[in-house]
Amino acid sequence: MKILVTGGAGFIGSNVVDGYVREGHQVGVVDNLYTGKKANINPKAKFYPLDIRSKEIDTLMEKERPDVLNHHAAQISVPISVADPVLDAEINLKGLLNLLENAVKYDVKKIIFISSGGAIYGEATQYPTSEGYPPTPLSPYAVSKFASEYYLKYYHHQYGLDYTILRYANIYGPRQIPHGEAGVVSIFMDNLLKGIPSTLNHFEEDPEGMIRDYCYVGDVVKANIEALTKGSGEFFNIGTGHGTKTLELYQTVYKAIKASNPDLPEDLATLDSQQARPGDIRRSCLVVEKAKESLGWNPETDLKAGIKLTLKWRKAAT
Repeated sequence: MKILVTGGAGFIGSNVVDGYVREGHQVGVVDNLYTGKKANINPKAKFYPLDIRSKEIDTLMEKERPDVLNHHAAQISVPISVADPVLDAEINLKGLLNLLENAVKYDVKKIIFISSGGAIYGEATQYPTSEGYPPTPLSPYAVSKFASEYYLKYYHHQYGLDYTILRYANIYGPRQIPHGEAGVVSIFMDNLLKGIPSTLNHFEEDPEGMIRDYCYVGDVVKANIEALTKGSGEFFNIGTGHGTKTLELYQTVYKAIKASNPDLPEDLATLDSQQARPGDIRRSCLVVEKAKESLGWNPETDLKAGIKLTLKWRKAAT
């Protein structure tokens, strides 16, 4: 199968590219390297240094004629979306529309679109939250992701373009960068290895921090592989179904590093504290039964094991 992965030099996208290459697919990567890294790109994949908003996407799609477009490229930071909602829409909405127009023009068979289960449901009253819960996005980032899902439905209705939507929880693992909320594992790990204190963002009523569903990137890769041939016209939560407070996450990372570095200072076991940022939600955790049933997918890596694997990569990469 011929697959084009946007954002394929980034943290999650590059891991997905590796998974597709291992499965024997022909893979192309589109990335403007704003947050992605050339070093992340699989040597067996073709690399195109393009922005998803550019006119050159037309030329590329005409040349490559992919069977599947896997769309990971995005503006991913909630705080940035709050500070500059126009930029968020330029990338996440106009970029998507550029890809969709060319997908129709050059007969792409399917779009795998990456949405955000960690953001679009807002302050859900159903917890953990299933796909049946009506999204209530509370940030421009979440709004753009939810609007994108409706654009996909429109292109399916109007042109017959198939799609599968994966609503990610908070993903962590090798190649993650300390950028935005989604990079909190990387932030904590980097700070501890450098001996720098970290900060806990929280709401006043819960000093142990916000609750998030942390899913290991290796498991996410498997969901993207299954989505190549399953889940037509559907959306799926991709997470673990287990919520973790920020303080618990930090302590898990601290213990993993302490196990191999007994000289790690004890005073780093605690966090500085500050108020939650605009756009933050108190808790997010996803029900993933639909993905289990329809995609045959399961989250297999618990938090402790995932942190150990991430730390192993982090040490090897330095």
